[in-house]
Formats: sequence, structure tokens, C-alpha cells
Amino acid sequence: MKKFLITAILVVGFSTIALAQRHPPRPTPPPHPSKTQLANSKANELDKRYRAEKKLIMNHPVATKKMKADQLKALNLRYQNEKKLLKAAK
Repeated sequence: MKKFLITAILVVGFSTIALAQRHPPRPTPPPHPSKTQLANSKANELDKRYRAEKKLIMNHPVATKKMKADQLKALNLRYQNEKKLLKAAK
């Protein structure tokens, strides 16, 4: 009887271990960012992209001052429009 009890406990233990390895517990999904956090991250990305493009325009070796001014004007206009859209989405 004692051998049977030990064998039964071992079988049950091994089966639960095997079952747990086949079906690991589901990880909890990460929490969704709030609307303001999402808008802030988008604004930060927009600022980074704006600064990078402005730096590229200003450091262009071939462009003349007039070309740079025109490109900066277009970049500023696009940046302002995208900022307005982000503020409207908030």
C-alpha cells in the first residue's frame, strides 16, 4: 500500500509538471497608454523628426541660402499643420 501511494503521488506530480510545461501561464498584456501619453509621445516624435530635417537642410553642402530658406519655410508650415492636428486629436 505504501509503494502504491508513493507511486501515485509521483505520477500525479509528474503529470502536473508535464501539463504545466505544455501550457505555460499566459503573460498579462502590457497596459495601454492613455490618450495623453500617446499624444505626448507622438509630439516628441514629431519634434525629433522636425529637428533632424532642419539640421539636414541647414547642413546641406550644395543648397543656396534661398533654397534653404524656401525649404525651411515649407518645413515650418508642415510642422505647424501637424502640431495643429495633434492638438485637435487631444
